[in-house]
Amino acid sequence: MDPVFLGKAGLQGWRAKVADAVAGPVSRHSGLSADQVQAVVGTAFFALSVVYVAGTLKRLTART
Repeated sequence: MDPVFLGKAGLQGWRAKVADAVAGPVSRHSGLSADQVQAVVGTAFFALSVVYVAGTLKRLTART
């Protein structure tokens, strides 16, 4: 599997707009391509979602 494809898979809506906005400037100042930057942003958003859901499940199970 291509890691760039996986990282960009979740970029939809406002998340895609954020990734598009930062991809150009960050790629110019780093050794990464714009696609790689978008993949990193997508992976970060995915990780934040997982943390949010895990926290919600933890609070839910703590109440029972």
